[in-house]
Amino acid sequence: MSTKFIKKEGYTVEFDLTVSKEKFEEGMQKSYIKNVKQFNIPGFRKGKAPRKYIEKIYSEAIFYDDAINIIFPEEYEAAVKELAIEPVDRPDVDVKEIGTDKELVLNIKVDVVPDVELKKYKGLAVEEKKYDVAEKDVKEELERMRERNSRMVTVDDRAVKDGDTANIDFEGFVDGVAFEGGKGENYDLVIGSGSFIPGFEEQLIGANTGDDVEVSVKFPEEYHAEELKGKAAIFKVKVNKISYKELPELDDEFAKDASEFETLKELKADIKSKKKAQAEARAKSEMENEAVEKLVAEMKADIPEGMIESRTESLLRDFEMRLYQQGMNLEMYQKYTGMNLDDFKKQFRPQAENAVKSTLALEKVAELEKIEVSEAELDAKIEEMAKSYGMEVEKAKEVLRDEDKENIKKDCKIEKAVEFILANAKVAASEKKTTAKKTTAKADEEKAPAKKTTAKKATDTAAKKTTTKKATTTKADAEKAPAKKTTAKKTTTKKAEEK
Repeated sequence: MSTKFIKKEGYTVEFDLTVSKEKFEEGMQKSYIKNVKQFNIPGFRKGKAPRKYIEKIYSEAIFYDDAINIIFPEEYEAAVKELAIEPVDRPDVDVKEIGTDKELVLNIKVDVVPDVELKKYKGLAVEEKKYDVAEKDVKEELERMRERNSRMVTVDDRAVKDGDTANIDFEGFVDGVAFEGGKGENYDLVIGSGSFIPGFEEQLIGANTGDDVEVSVKFPEEYHAEELKGKAAIFKVKVNKISYKELPELDDEFAKDASEFETLKELKADIKSKKKAQAEARAKSEMENEAVEKLVAEMKADIPEGMIESRTESLLRDFEMRLYQQGMNLEMYQKYTGMNLDDFKKQFRPQAENAVKSTLALEKVAELEKIEVSEAELDAKIEEMAKSYGMEVEKAKEVLRDEDKENIKKDCKIEKAVEFILANAKVAASEKKTTAKKTTAKADEEKAPAKKTTAKKATDTAAKKTTTKKATTTKADAEKAPAKKTTAKKTTTKKAEEK
C-alpha cells in the first residue's frame, strides 16, 4: 500500500491510494468465493464453476466491486495513518486503475478535522456563580426522605377523603354505550392527584369501602381521543379499598432507619453538606459552560457537515437509550408525539453543532497549551468508568482497545482544557442572590418520564444533558465506515468494455 497526497481544499483532503496487485488479487479471490454460488455455468454444477470460466463469460469486472469492498477498510485505515489525517465522514472513492495483474489505484476525497483558529482563549470574561443552601432546602430533602420511607395504611372505618388512595373498578359509558379504554380493575387512584378526568376524583370523596358510585364527567375539548372530545360520560365505579400514606416522624429513630446516622441532627448536617457540594458543583459547571461559550465565540473554523450529522446521530442514540430506560422506544415516542425522524434530527441539530464547535475549540486549547494525559490519569479515568458500570477495573482494562483508550485520553484532554480556560478567565462577581433549590428542580425535571413532557421539551432536555466531553467526533467510526460513494462499478464496466 502506498499513498500520494494530491491537495487539501478547506477541510477536504484528496489523495491516491495504491494497492499492490497481490493484495488486489487476494480481494478478487475472496470476491469469487463469496459470489460463486450465484453462477450457473453450462458444464458445471451450480456454484462450482472455476473463476476463470465465470470471468470469461461475464468479464473479470464482475468481481471488482466486492473485491474493493473487501480490501478497502484495512488499506484505507493504513493510508489514514500514513497521511496523519483525521477523517470525520465516510470517504468518496473513485477507481483510477483496476485489473487483473495490476495495482489497484483509488482516488479518495474525505472530509477531515478542520483547521481551527482561536483569537483568544485566556482572559475570557465569566460571571461568578454562587448558590446558597437554605434551611428550607434541607427540610424539603427530609420530606422527600419521609415520602420514600412512608407506608400505606388500609382503613375501613371512614369514607374516602382528599389525599387517600382509592382502589377502584370502573367502566365508562357515553350515551349509554361503553367506550374503548374506559374500563379498569383494581386501579389505585390517589384522590387529588389530577390523574383522571377533571371532576372524577372529587366525586369519590365521601364514598365508603364497597360502595358503588356513579360519576358524571365531561371529557375536555382537547382530549387525545377524537371520539371522546367534549363528550359527557358516566363512570360506574366500585370502591374496593381505601388507604392513606403514613409518613414517619422526623426524629432520631427516623434518622437511624433512613440513613447511616444515629441522630436527626447528624442527618441534617449531612444533607446540608451534600447540598453545598451540589451547589458548588452546579456553580462550577455553569461557569465552565459560560467559559466554553465565550471560547467558541473566539473560534474561526469551517466545519464539515459530516461532523454535525455524526454528532446529531449520536445525540439521537443517547435520547433513544434514555427512552428505553423509561420503558419506551423511539418508534413508540414518535407515535405519541407525532414527530418523525427528521423532526428529531432538527431538534438535536443546534445542540450537535454547538457540541462540535466546543470540542474543536477545546482541542485547539489542548494543542496550544500542550496538554497531555498521564498514564496515571488515564488509569484513574478508567477506574471511574469501571465503577459507574459496575465492572472490575482490571476487566475494564482488558476489554478496552487501544483505540478506546485514545478516545478516553481525548476526553480527558478536553476536560483539562475546560479547567484551564476557567482558571485563566476573568471572573466578575455577580450581584445576583440565588439558592440551591433550583438544583433539585432541574434534576426533577430531567428525571421526569418522557410521556409527561412535550416532544420539544423532552428533546431539549435530552440535548442539555450532553456534556462537552461527549462531543468528540469519532475518528474511529469514520475510518470503519464503508466508502459513501464507490464508483467502481461504473468504472470497471467501462474498462471491461474497453477490453
